[in-house]
Amino acid sequence: MIEDVTGAIEITQRIEAPPEIVFAYLTDSQRFVRWMGVGAVLDPRPGGRYRIDVDGEHIVSGEYQELDPPRRLVMTWGWEGHPTVPAGSTRVEITLTPDGGATVLKLRHHGLPDEGERRLHAAGWTQYLSQLAVAGGRED
Repeated sequence: MIEDVTGAIEITQRIEAPPEIVFAYLTDSQRFVRWMGVGAVLDPRPGGRYRIDVDGEHIVSGEYQELDPPRRLVMTWGWEGHPTVPAGSTRVEITLTPDGGATVLKLRHHGLPDEGERRLHAAGWTQYLSQLAVAGGRED
């Protein structure tokens, strides 16, 4: 499900894994690249920086603001060298809610500058969260 929440995008994805495993896919560099990117350096602590090489050309980076394992993660987000969504210029909030043996992940991306960027980021997040659902669902 995708919706526009007063300038934010919101995407919900069910993942057939418990929140502890899903949270690890959001904070562990080796697990992270199983669903997004070709490289990731993550320092998952408040004030810690991260840098994700999405495809060998586009780099996203920012800073972790809040971590409440395995329930919630908040980080700044943006693209290195991007004119309208520069590194760290927006905010991503992820909440993980247990649902039986699965997890309902809700992602809200705030601060995107216009409808075009909201559409692009909604499509990207939808694609990558679907890949997270596959990767996380395979975890033992």
